[in-house]
Amino acid sequence: MTDELATFDFDLPRSCIATEPARPRDSAQLLHVPAQGPSALGIVRDLPSLLREGDLLIANDTAVIRAQLSATRGTARIGITLDRILADGSWHALARNSRKLRSGDILNFGDDPVTATIVENEGDGAVQMRFSVEGEAFDAFLERVGALALPPYIERPSGPTQQDDDDYKTIFSDKRGAVAAPTAGLHFTPELLAALDARGVTRKTLTLHVGAGTFLPVRSSISEHRMHAEWGEIDAETAQLINDTRAKGGRVIAVGTTSLRLLESAAQEDGTVHPWRGETSIFIRPGYRFRAVDLLMTNFHLPRSTLFMLVCAFSGTDTMRAAYARAINEEMRFYSYGDACLLERAE
Repeated sequence: MTDELATFDFDLPRSCIATEPARPRDSAQLLHVPAQGPSALGIVRDLPSLLREGDLLIANDTAVIRAQLSATRGTARIGITLDRILADGSWHALARNSRKLRSGDILNFGDDPVTATIVENEGDGAVQMRFSVEGEAFDAFLERVGALALPPYIERPSGPTQQDDDDYKTIFSDKRGAVAAPTAGLHFTPELLAALDARGVTRKTLTLHVGAGTFLPVRSSISEHRMHAEWGEIDAETAQLINDTRAKGGRVIAVGTTSLRLLESAAQEDGTVHPWRGETSIFIRPGYRFRAVDLLMTNFHLPRSTLFMLVCAFSGTDTMRAAYARAINEEMRFYSYGDACLLERAE
């Protein structure tokens, strides 16, 4: 297994970074990367023709919260990005100016009556904090004072727009808790889902609440990098359907790296998937042996990122470097609002 970050580096023209999605969503380009042979360029609407009757499509039904908060502690301004809720109801978060924070400090959010107490400063910008409200009152608080934590490469000098509220939400969104959208799901429309149904492709969802750590770069060597934990769940019905599909010769298609990471977290050595609930910090890079997923639909990722390492593990580093080179040459659109690829697993 290589520990050289340069292996996963590439030059990406700024013009390739998408700042808004394709409209309609299923008109985005789709690069099909087979296990053998050349890649083929089409659009997302072609997806049903690339799948088979009896295949199973698994998407992430997490819904994005307004996780970006601006707080004060006395005269100090503290930027907060919520990461994930913990078992005791407190929150793990990333904080700017976190050096100023101590256990017991009270954070205020403008004139809003809701406050937060710092439980622990974990260092490296991470804190644990408890808000003065929970449940529906907390959801209402986020709607009042929070903002979408859009990825830094989507430039919004004045902050996320009302259009982003609609654009940064997948058709599968159901269970609130994600900081970032599972962006491969952004490409799906009611028409595309109907075409998949007509093709005989079964659809199910799982839940993985994407955390703020998804934006963090690999700062050290690959072997020393530690993924932030994210909470997920696969119910018994979905797990059984996955196993039945594989037993009948069907393929499991993960919509997005988040779905793939949770499926692989729940898979046994023989590929069997059991119901699963808890946190995962799985880090997939070349050398990993996939057990539960046969195809992956995903967007185009950042150079030197853990997600580019994941797709290199799935389809082969040389294959993915060639696919990304073609995508750049074809002026395809990268990152959260960008185009997609359908990857077959390398054998």
